[in-house]
Amino acid sequence: MSLTDHLRELRRRIVIAGLAVVAGTIVAFAFHHTLLHQITRPYCDLPARYRAIHGQCTLVVSGVLDPFTVTLRLSLYAGLLISSPVWLWQLWQFVTPGLYERERRWALGFVAASAGLFAAGVVVAYITMQNGLRFLLGFATGGIASLLNFNNYLNYVVAMSLVFAISFEFPLFVVMLNFAGVVSYERLRRWARGVIFGIFVFAAVATPSQDPFTMTALALPMCLLYGVAVLVARVHDRRKADRGDSSPYAHLADDELSPLDDEPAVH
Repeated sequence: MSLTDHLRELRRRIVIAGLAVVAGTIVAFAFHHTLLHQITRPYCDLPARYRAIHGQCTLVVSGVLDPFTVTLRLSLYAGLLISSPVWLWQLWQFVTPGLYERERRWALGFVAASAGLFAAGVVVAYITMQNGLRFLLGFATGGIASLLNFNNYLNYVVAMSLVFAISFEFPLFVVMLNFAGVVSYERLRRWARGVIFGIFVFAAVATPSQDPFTMTALALPMCLLYGVAVLVARVHDRRKADRGDSSPYAHLADDELSPLDDEPAVH
């Protein structure tokens, strides 16, 4: 394809993805009462002493337009999730023509694993959110009352979900580096203690609430997923060793430059 054809194809994919996001947002807006209930559930399920208005689950807004804008924001976030199969498929269809058959199989597997890990991160964030709120709001004593603003609460929920979801992609990144030949199983095994220490430091800094419970809830699954990634790297390296390296550069050391190939590639 020429550059113009590529740009046209890109425009078509973006338009389809944009229409899918708009449609998903409209659907989410129609069910915004259910979304609001699910979003506020970690806060509403707390005992009454954690809320300023005892017996009621009330999140306040300060502006006249805030109820509408907050609902629209929530619908947009939900619309992005609802339409994700469509715009991910459009992205996949735009990228795959430039890949070989083997690369397509590997890429499809990584995309599927990435989507699963992202969803798992969101679920873990939602489950642990209530305990983090209980810890933080428990300091509202001695005349201090916690009357939460819904905008700030929604920002907290989105930040927690993104931090957990993106962090859960870490083992997939490790596996990709191993499959690409950048790091071996032996190196990953030797680096395990340092990586675990770095994970806990990252969890302490990255979590929006920065409470010890949320930090531990993020760090422990990441350590477990790193262990799974190391096992995957072990299996991959063993299979690679059994097959042997048939490339013309197998005799070269890792830090040795390969000679230039003047022969044109034939596809």
